[in-house]
Amino acid sequence: MLCPSSCPPGLLALMAPGLALMATFSLPSQAGDRRTLPVEKPSGVKGRTLILLDVNTKSPVRIISENFLSLQLDPSIIHDGWLDFLSSRRLVTLARGLAPAFLRFAGKRTDFLQFHNVKNPAKSRGGPGPDYYLKNYEDARSLDKLYNFADCSGLHLIFALNALRRNPNNSWNSSNALSLLKYSASKKYNISWELGNEPNNYRNLIGRSVNGSQLGKDYIQLRSLLQLIRTYSKANLYGPNIGRPRKNVIALLEGFMKVAGSTVDAVTWQHYYIDGRVSKVTDFLKTRLLDTLSDQIRKIQKVVNTYTPGKKIWLEGIGATSSGGMNNLSDSYAAGFLWLNTLGLLASQGIDVVVRHSFLDHGHNHLVDQNFNPLPDYWLSLLYKRLIGPKVLAIHMAGLQRKHRPGRVIRDKLRIYAHCTSYHNHNYVRGSITLYIINLHRSRKKIKLAGTLRDKIVHQYLLQPYGKDGLHSKSVQLNGQPLAMVDDGTLPELKPRPLRAGRTLVIPPLTMSFYVVKNVNALACRYR
Repeated sequence: MLCPSSCPPGLLALMAPGLALMATFSLPSQAGDRRTLPVEKPSGVKGRTLILLDVNTKSPVRIISENFLSLQLDPSIIHDGWLDFLSSRRLVTLARGLAPAFLRFAGKRTDFLQFHNVKNPAKSRGGPGPDYYLKNYEDARSLDKLYNFADCSGLHLIFALNALRRNPNNSWNSSNALSLLKYSASKKYNISWELGNEPNNYRNLIGRSVNGSQLGKDYIQLRSLLQLIRTYSKANLYGPNIGRPRKNVIALLEGFMKVAGSTVDAVTWQHYYIDGRVSKVTDFLKTRLLDTLSDQIRKIQKVVNTYTPGKKIWLEGIGATSSGGMNNLSDSYAAGFLWLNTLGLLASQGIDVVVRHSFLDHGHNHLVDQNFNPLPDYWLSLLYKRLIGPKVLAIHMAGLQRKHRPGRVIRDKLRIYAHCTSYHNHNYVRGSITLYIINLHRSRKKIKLAGTLRDKIVHQYLLQPYGKDGLHSKSVQLNGQPLAMVDDGTLPELKPRPLRAGRTLVIPPLTMSFYVVKNVNALACRYR
């Protein structure tokens, strides 16, 4: 298959979860090295808060997947006629920038799509007309285009099969799925699989529910099908992709885990922060909104660890809202506070993969707009991919201000995470550490690196809104330079601003930033 630009062979090989650590900045109360930081009032600081920051470099607190930040495409691209645009060189370039990653093909239309093994359904004899196929069918040509896009972008495709084809006894009818599996196997497509999307919503969709026990039996049936097909006998299977873990959803998950917990390779769920409640950009700055995810993580982990201790957990379908987002809000610079905090929080809690909904064409939650221009969250994701490795480190903070110790508000509104720097970034030697910082304060904050980070050269990547729209902006600047693609096949160079050794980090108000601390020689980061 041909790609819009050169595509190295084997790019789509299944990206196995990496054993590198991402370090999340923990507060002094978190696990890890609890050394007391020296608190000496530096000269020139009068009444202002100076935060002293150190990182435990001896061992990571978490290790997550190399594909931690992954992508989702909604099946609505078939209905909306966007599938043909996946051959765009520009889109492939943008997607390749976020590799390695999974590409999950799933969404609300998952359970209404059926596979039809013809190359051109408009010319097929008999049956529904071409408009019906465009809206409801995944044909062979569509699957070819989807796989080719993933392959050329260096992404591993995860395909969610229709779970709502049901027999009279409510068991899953796998006949259509078997046709798709046989076709993709004949093409030797390297794909992982899921079954359905948000099964807790089936009663709302079709007036018919599927309980957790039955869903577990359906997954066992799918696993048996995969084992019968040589190409997919060892393919990964993920699920059940439940929604927000309310009481009824937790009951569904428990029923599923009892029956099929050992069948899936990772347990998946979805999270959307807002149900139409956000009406202004400043709502994205509320710490209460940023923290709503923590309780859901605990609920999911409790169920999973009860039935299959140690089973990997993925958050799929993450976005600002489930309804496709809000124009000039969820696609603005301000939405990045929510996204970057999500990445840091999930990594620190040991969630193995997070799948961003959506890469393209789903309301206003996407990373790339309908003109194929990258939005602020794309550039944030690109920086994350370039600078952050999968090893998570613990941080230690102490503050100096007029009060005896830094208040909770300062900690809540200044969020700091730490990781081993990505091994794929050849600009930095192994043993370097990357910090990423969210400043929700309306004033600048100063951070002094202490302990193992003291007197090291630091590279700053400061991401700010570009243009007169401020937090509403859909464009960003890196260290004062606007970010834009060079051409359809080239992403811009992400140039750091070097800071002299020992310099205090000054974090501007309402910004997101990355800091690579060079040559720390951190023991936790020397080896993969």
